[in-house]
Amino acid sequence: MKALKNHTLIYDNECPMCAMYSKGFTKYGMLDENGREAFTEISVQNKKLVNFNRAKNEIALVDHEQHKVTYGLDSLLLIIGSSFPLLERITRIKPLYWFFKKIYSFVSYNRKQIIPSKINNTEQSCVPDFNLKYRLAYIAFVAVFSAYILSLYSGKFGVNLAPNFLRELAVCLGQIIWQALFLKRYLKDKLWDYLGNMMTVSLIGTLLLIPAMCISFTPVFYLVYFGMIVFIMFLEHLRRCRILKLNYFPTISWMLFRVTVLGIIILTTF
Repeated sequence: MKALKNHTLIYDNECPMCAMYSKGFTKYGMLDENGREAFTEISVQNKKLVNFNRAKNEIALVDHEQHKVTYGLDSLLLIIGSSFPLLERITRIKPLYWFFKKIYSFVSYNRKQIIPSKINNTEQSCVPDFNLKYRLAYIAFVAVFSAYILSLYSGKFGVNLAPNFLRELAVCLGQIIWQALFLKRYLKDKLWDYLGNMMTVSLIGTLLLIPAMCISFTPVFYLVYFGMIVFIMFLEHLRRCRILKLNYFPTISWMLFRVTVLGIIILTTF
């Protein structure tokens, strides 16, 4: 691969995703060995060139020869294009470029909710601005995806519970509304951060259900496996609340809703 010389990628070292792919660029020769620099350890020279606030939302790539900075998707395309020029040209086709730019923003603005950081309240922390549009898009995406997978999984239980996407979607949306109304006064300015983290817990549980759906098992296995996934989600919910410096109240409310829904489903099924 052809390395992009005399460039430095300013990555969010508190984001495992960012750390992983930026390390991959240097490991596989797409950037120089010292071609990346942690946001929290940015040098004085680079800090003079970089728009500090913009770099929190869009990863910055410093060109040391021309003394200019590229941000976001364009930064990644410059690195990729150095090794794979054709791939860069294809991605820069207007409809594809628009699509990937939206995907980039979708992930970037929600990355602290996808993988939370324990250190995100200092001036030096690389925390993206809150973007309501992309937060709502993330919540909607997880709700629809989870409802679809759960509707398929519910048919594995061997009881009178037919797959029903609208039922599962109503449960997902009900959980969001329940938590938002119940916790609004308690969470205050942390409400949207909490809701984003809560949806990631749902996404994790959903993804863990998929492997079991690929092989045929007994209904008892699917019930036990589902219970294990709920327990894992419970522990992850607790962990994320600790990171957000919240007490047990959101988790109690979260479990109360799920137990209530489970009771209603059992009563209406049998």
